Amino acid sequence: MSDLRVAVLGVGLMGADHVHRIEARISGARVAVVNDYVTEKAEQLAAAIPGCRAIGDPLDAIADPDVDAVVLATPGPTHEKQLLACLEHGKPVLCEKPLTTDVEASLQVVRREAELGKRLIQVGFMRRFDHEYAGLKALMDSGELGRPLLLHCAHRNPSVPHNFDSSMVVRDSLVHEVDVTRFLFDEEITSIQIITPSPSPGAPDGLADPQIAILRTASGRHVDVELFVSTGVGYEVRTELVAEKGSATIGLDVGMIRKGTSGSWGGTITPGFRERFGQAYDTEIQRWVDAVRSGTNVDGPTAWDGYAAAAVCEAGVESLRSGGPVEVSMVSRESIPGA
Repeated sequence: MSDLRVAVLGVGLMGADHVHRIEARISGARVAVVNDYVTEKAEQLAAAIPGCRAIGDPLDAIADPDVDAVVLATPGPTHEKQLLACLEHGKPVLCEKPLTTDVEASLQVVRREAELGKRLIQVGFMRRFDHEYAGLKALMDSGELGRPLLLHCAHRNPSVPHNFDSSMVVRDSLVHEVDVTRFLFDEEITSIQIITPSPSPGAPDGLADPQIAILRTASGRHVDVELFVSTGVGYEVRTELVAEKGSATIGLDVGMIRKGTSGSWGGTITPGFRERFGQAYDTEIQRWVDAVRSGTNVDGPTAWDGYAAAAVCEAGVESLRSGGPVEVSMVSRESIPGA
């Protein structure tokens, strides 16, 4: 079978990483087309890859006959139109989160895909492919710890771009814990509350940072998340499961523990998301490529998962404004056959 010809739309930080990943570490695929609103960036990248072309219009790139599948790493507001184009042309697509930036638009994408009678959309919630998260899920499903009861999570970034606002803490950071909760517990989130403690003196002006998110699932399980995106320290993502017969924690960066003569004790904090989740991204893209080549198209989070995350985050932004708990509004999955 010939290599899958992939178009990567959006070749900024994440998209450029995916281009290099597909070319260097993924088998069975090659980058055939790149696109970016900064035309020079796309052209420069294409020139360095044999057989790759830069196409200026993202919809033209999707429709191109030399493209078998698409990776969307474009800004969230562009996703709806690009996803619908992928569906129209019958092209499998791996879409970085968010599915769309609007809950109703996400629902329309889910419905349109369901009307086609086959899944073409996979959403880039890469933590599901991380060895530690996969191991925690397997432990929970084994029953060894009994009934899972609580999750305690921390999500810390050293810094964020200057245009990062308080709602983006929910939509861009918390969204990963939203998907992790649904993945680990296999149920929907029914309510969310965002609490804003006194902001860190190091936080950009106007940014409510840190934030605390409290989630409740359909069966009454509790999840709390500390979100602190301007620590100035490093990238830390931790999850602790508390269950009926024990607990388990991942994300401790315990590859090496050091003790020094100065009395210090510890290891090294991961500097960024690419170092922490590089393996997860590699596994995610490889499994997606394998799924597309086999004809199943999706091996991971679906359009429905993207819609569910968008619905929870929409309620989270409402809670950020009000300070109180907000019920999550979603249609039932059963109401959309094939979703």
